[in-house]
Amino acid sequence: MAKIHTTLRVDEENYKEAKEILNRLGLNVSQAFNIFIAMIKEYKGLPFEVKIPNEETKKAIEDAIQRKNLVEVSLEEFKEIIDNGKTNNK
Repeated sequence: MAKIHTTLRVDEENYKEAKEILNRLGLNVSQAFNIFIAMIKEYKGLPFEVKIPNEETKKAIEDAIQRKNLVEVSLEEFKEIIDNGKTNNK
């Protein structure tokens, strides 16, 4: 398989953090980019969902950032929510 040389412009801070994470995973940036390109080819698009959030989701995100409308649950309650999709709102 022939290799090409390419240049990318990326945010410096994101690059540094990603490089550290990849290093812990035993990968370099070139290897990770090759994996990403292979996944794009496999999926015939991005290997993850990209979409614009609707108004309800935007509000939920903003509320979470501002720590509004949060409900505290125990670990057991959280497990039940995951397993059954049910909540015991207090």
